[in-house]
Amino acid sequence: MQNNKEWQAAYSVIEQLEQAGFEAVIVGGAVRDALLDRPAHDVDVATNALPEEVKTVFQKTVDIGIQHGTVLVIVPAGPVEVTTYRTDGEYTDHRRPQNVHFVRSLKEDLQRRDFTMNAIAMRRDGSFVDYYGGQQDIEKRIIRAVGEAEKRFAEDALRMLRAIRFSAQLDFTIEANTFAAIQQRVADLGFIAKERIKAELDKLWVGQTVFGGIQKLEDSGLTAYLTGDFQTAQWHNFQTKDALLGWAYFALLQGAAWREVVRDYRLSNKEMAFINSVLTAYDALKDGWTNRHYFYYTEQELEAAQYFAQLRQLDALIPQQSIRELQAKLPIQHKQELAVNGADLLKWSGKKGGPWVKASLEDLLTAILHHELQNDRQQIKSWLEQQDLT
Repeated sequence: MQNNKEWQAAYSVIEQLEQAGFEAVIVGGAVRDALLDRPAHDVDVATNALPEEVKTVFQKTVDIGIQHGTVLVIVPAGPVEVTTYRTDGEYTDHRRPQNVHFVRSLKEDLQRRDFTMNAIAMRRDGSFVDYYGGQQDIEKRIIRAVGEAEKRFAEDALRMLRAIRFSAQLDFTIEANTFAAIQQRVADLGFIAKERIKAELDKLWVGQTVFGGIQKLEDSGLTAYLTGDFQTAQWHNFQTKDALLGWAYFALLQGAAWREVVRDYRLSNKEMAFINSVLTAYDALKDGWTNRHYFYYTEQELEAAQYFAQLRQLDALIPQQSIRELQAKLPIQHKQELAVNGADLLKWSGKKGGPWVKASLEDLLTAILHHELQNDRQQIKSWLEQQDLT
């Protein structure tokens, strides 16, 4: 797990900082994931070197957040974020401190972090620095705030959602005092940007226990400050590795108002279009899909719609063959494969252009897809003449 290039880059940075006389460790989620034997791709380094001191050690650096002590160090193995040990100043917006104070103490740096499992540091020799019982909590599969829980959530309200997201992602229990503090501070979620909330829900949708996470959202009271109806009972057995499927299922549960609800989370136009296709295909499944559905929708969209129908035990005509096999049997795979185009219809008919051209192309496409017509120019022309379309 620790042999990938991200870890090797971090070890290289730590070695050079140590050779320059500084202390440096790996911190954050990478350490937690290493203890859980999970892959980690964001391997961050913390150090007692000040940002300007870090920059003197390495030939190539980028100031990506130097006001908060973070410098991007570029080494042959890849880029590494290096942050100076710090304590946080006053939080006034329930999200970020107004300023930070650089310190030389690793213990002070770890003390400001959200949960004990994220407040463990790892040295280059593989040993751990754990002042707050993070390793023990990981072994017990517990999420516990560092220090006073209500203070941690008052500082950064997003941490409440992170606690619940982690519980779903890792199948961990939230420690009682930590959960009680969330219940006390739920209203603070209103200070958090929708984009940040979406990022947490993205990770919740792909967690090990999505239902359990949503149950905790409801039990904590956070759902009262989130847009939409989560319908907790509907998430039993939901499991996906694609966050967009989570959003599509959430949208399905909103009924006709889904666009307004989901748009509030700042989904992109591409994400909204995917959801629309899945829900349209889901509705069509009640009467059974035709070749037009296999032609117009992607395999991913149809599989999502089918999965939702099975989850909700919809009285639908589920195809017996795989979607990929049914799509492969279509006479054509793309509109560009049509043997004729709008210019041909105008030429053959002698008519002026208009909506009839698009409608005629759709009619002949349907006929071809349902094997009523071969994709051949002369046969299509004869068919159009019989339909009185030329």
